[in-house]
Amino acid sequence: MTGNVAIVTGGGTGIGAASAAVLRDQGWEVVVCGRRQDVLAGVADATGAHPVVADVASAEDMERLVAETVEQFGGLNGLVLNAGIVRPGSAGDLSTEDWDAMVRTNLTGPFFLVRAALPHLVKSEGAIVGVASAAALRATAGIAGYDATKAGLAMLMQSVAVDYGPLGIRANAVCPGWTRTEMADMEMGEFAEQIGVDREEAYSLATAFVPSRRPATSTEVANAIAWLLSSQASYINAATIPVDGGLIAVEPGAIAFDPRVRIGPPAGEALSTASHS
Repeated sequence: MTGNVAIVTGGGTGIGAASAAVLRDQGWEVVVCGRRQDVLAGVADATGAHPVVADVASAEDMERLVAETVEQFGGLNGLVLNAGIVRPGSAGDLSTEDWDAMVRTNLTGPFFLVRAALPHLVKSEGAIVGVASAAALRATAGIAGYDATKAGLAMLMQSVAVDYGPLGIRANAVCPGWTRTEMADMEMGEFAEQIGVDREEAYSLATAFVPSRRPATSTEVANAIAWLLSSQASYINAATIPVDGGLIAVEPGAIAFDPRVRIGPPAGEALSTASHS
């Protein structure tokens, strides 16, 4: 093995594709996996990453992914557990199928890959980064399954760190807030249509009370991931790190006192509006 080797799940778009690009720029060999061959091929062409079509929800696919990576590059140093899905719904509204799909992709899939990769990561004293969410730290209305599975992913990373830290493995989680990705653009497009604004204004509204006053770029999150995989973070283990522009630090009860908030109509109607420039 010559140099560091990482697997990035959900590597065809968004934070996964950005992670592949950043790691390649830093000299890593990168294997990107996902279910869509065409988007993986695009990332491979742009970055030089090695594409593997695989479903994280399949234990057999994750075993094959690790085996192919080790055969191709001679070893394995890092995992980026980025693949994830959202199915909207509160606990009382979610269908069993949607719940199971999120558990399988967001939590069981990372477990499958970690389990398959651990023997190789022990040899290399490697690192793992789980891409959780700000929703793992603060409950977001209407996405109970996503909240729960992303919180579970963060705890899985802590458990791996506790169990395998003595063998040299580091496992951490990042918790992005709103990040400009294909999936977020789609969600913001739907939100914009509902309230009669364009997508950029929808992003501005969604991040109006974030201290940084904007969403992240996927590269900003990828930079944090690459740092956690690197030797520069050699004593960071079992950490759950927000990459959210300060989102979760905001105390909701203080929002009413923000000078941008205008008290609106009586209860039952819109309570307030925020102006954005």
